[in-house]
Amino acid sequence: MATLSAREREVLEFEQSWWQLLGAKEAALRELFSLSPTAYQQVVGELIERPEALAAYPLLVRRLRRQRDERRRQHAPAR
Repeated sequence: MATLSAREREVLEFEQSWWQLLGAKEAALRELFSLSPTAYQQVVGELIERPEALAAYPLLVRRLRRQRDERRRQHAPAR
């Protein structure tokens, strides 16, 4: 099984605790990771699909998956 890189762990740890930081999340993303909010969300979206991320951060990954799935349901066209 592959392992998470140090940067991938940093991203997941940031996502787990960013709300405790003073200031805007967007500014922290640019400062810590040199990423725009869109690029950051793409990284997080890819990470939460990986079994290694689920094994290392199960509560966080499950929560992020639920939030993503709920957003998709809200934006899906009515059938």
